[in-house]
Amino acid sequence: MSCYVDALKMLARRELSEAQVRQRLHRRGHTDDDIDAAIARLIGERAIDDTRVAEAIARTETQVKRRGKLRVARQIENAGIAKATARRAVDEVFSELDPSALLEAALSRRLRGGARITDDKQFQRLYRYLVSQGFEHDEVMRVLNARRKRG
Repeated sequence: MSCYVDALKMLARRELSEAQVRQRLHRRGHTDDDIDAAIARLIGERAIDDTRVAEAIARTETQVKRRGKLRVARQIENAGIAKATARRAVDEVFSELDPSALLEAALSRRLRGGARITDDKQFQRLYRYLVSQGFEHDEVMRVLNARRKRG
């Protein structure tokens, strides 16, 4: 089977970055020359577009997984997309969002609705979780302290 057809089949299942397609084709045993030719053709046909992939990852990470800016950027970069492209996609997606509402949604999801923060151990656990999800430290502290006072 040709390298180009293998790449098309991969892209038919889901959006992939150029780096991801290259890596998968290499694992399937295609030569570097065949991979380069297939990638060039796919880019020319706009079947591969790292900007589009970066924006799709950013939307999924924020809307479905409720992740913060830092984690979203890291996920895009892990897909093999350049930092500048990742930053543009993150900035574009977050310009349409309210980061505080996203943080509140992630916290509410973790607390299963309106449950309150009962002790310092739970506070620290929630803090670690939210920071690992890509939210800024100071914003996490502000939201957690407000939630603890309300409770």
